[in-house]
Amino acid sequence: MGALLSGFFLGLSLIVAIGAQNAFVLKQGIRKEHVFWVCLVCALSDAILISFGVLGFSFVLQKISWLQPVMLFAGVLFLVGYGARSLWAGLTHDNESLAPSAHEPAPLKQTLAVCLAITWLNPHVYLDTVVLMGTVSAQFAGEHLKFLTGAVSASFLFFFSLGYGSTFLGALFRKPLAWKVLDIAIGLVMWAIAYRLVSEFVGFDVF
Repeated sequence: MGALLSGFFLGLSLIVAIGAQNAFVLKQGIRKEHVFWVCLVCALSDAILISFGVLGFSFVLQKISWLQPVMLFAGVLFLVGYGARSLWAGLTHDNESLAPSAHEPAPLKQTLAVCLAITWLNPHVYLDTVVLMGTVSAQFAGEHLKFLTGAVSASFLFFFSLGYGSTFLGALFRKPLAWKVLDIAIGLVMWAIAYRLVSEFVGFDVF
């Protein structure tokens, strides 16, 4: 059980922090839009990336020196763009357009496309799930599958708990102001993550 629990708690600790992916799942849960599919895509994406790490894909990342900067650049561009979109929505939308009953649900394909972009264009996802999980799993020789099972279980438990748990916040978000605050908060989180990625890459942080 050591490898299984280690994988579970490490996986849970890495994804529980507030980030772009979690903010998106939270918002979908509050809106009650495509919650199951969004949670499933996030959990399966984590499972794929963790599997790559545990089964040795971290070795590939170390050998391809140009891959990390490319991932970083693509991720920062997406986070800045999506953050600007959320800030614009929070600052400019009128009250009626933010009411849950008046909101027009986005098509499933469009929602999943955004979900996949948030997940796969975030360089931190690769560092956490592939590199870090792969490195720690090396400590459990012969028990890699147990470690992998624990980590993947943590992802499924977290995302489905976050997605469906946030549906109970619907009463609060009947107030248009709450939607404005959420959109602005999500936009600022996106920009903060993008800033952190760039500052870590260049080794400069003004804060």
